[in-house]
Amino acid sequence: MVLTPPFEPMLAQAAEYVPGSGVLASGFAAEQKFDGHRAILFTPAGPGGRLLLQTRRGSLVHDRFPDLVAAAEQLPDGLVLDGELVVWDTEAGQLSFEALQRRAAARSRTATALAAKTPAFFIAFDLLQQDGQELLARPYAERRALLENLFSEHALTAPWTLCPMTTDLAKAWEWLQSWTDVSGVEGILIKPLTSRYLPGYRGWTKIRRRDTTETIVGAITGTLTRPQLLASAATTRTAGCVRSAAPYRCARRRHGRLPSTSPRPPPGTRGRACASRRRGGVVTSWTPPSSTPAWWPRSAPTGPSTAAASSATRCASSGCAWT
Repeated sequence: MVLTPPFEPMLAQAAEYVPGSGVLASGFAAEQKFDGHRAILFTPAGPGGRLLLQTRRGSLVHDRFPDLVAAAEQLPDGLVLDGELVVWDTEAGQLSFEALQRRAAARSRTATALAAKTPAFFIAFDLLQQDGQELLARPYAERRALLENLFSEHALTAPWTLCPMTTDLAKAWEWLQSWTDVSGVEGILIKPLTSRYLPGYRGWTKIRRRDTTETIVGAITGTLTRPQLLASAATTRTAGCVRSAAPYRCARRRHGRLPSTSPRPPPGTRGRACASRRRGGVVTSWTPPSSTPAWWPRSAPTGPSTAAASSATRCASSGCAWT
């Protein structure tokens, strides 16, 4: 079977912490999760064809990324890759989700102009078809080996990037702790080494980092059960008391009810405000001061580790690098 668009990608379910070594005893891979747009890339079956770029929802958007189309000559025919679209802001010197959104909405001349200012990169994390032969039934470990061989054999360079992967739980824990300080990296993906690629199925686990801080809630708008805005003050060692007002997404909206462990934030009380990096520091949840961040592992990882399959692709044209 030859894969063609529209194609439904495999999905991930959200989790709040890294599973323990016992849960992952059968073997796993951890990949860095970038804050971009999911995309499926199709190269032509033969000469004269063109590269196609499909979104998660099935829309074709290759006309909005002419820089990727121009670089398609590096890729062999009959190839299908699953990955993440990201954009590098040359002025800011970092990945930019806002610039990616602008590029995704651009057409014609605007798309070409934006490509020069904010170049796009395709971070590949799965190989679904090679030489016209689909690989969905192959285990993840085999598909990953073929993907790494594709990059080395064809000496692929920017804008094609190999997603960093490790089978070392300690390394995955380190990524979640430190790499998420980098703009554009929001967490990790956990994938069983033996898993097949199942379109539409949530067989992977995604873990996003969320930072917490002590805050004093002074007032809210909306109701206590469904607050809309928090007026809060946070005390820091260097800046003293910092005041802010930010939209608040109630736990009831995410889970259908307020968990008993997360009481409503009454005005004038202390608690922890959890801010998502992708939302630019916007408060998205609140927990009492006795709680610890839900996403953080409860203990250091234990057990044997295996050598990580590492990749270091440097984007010479933009100065960005992932290791």
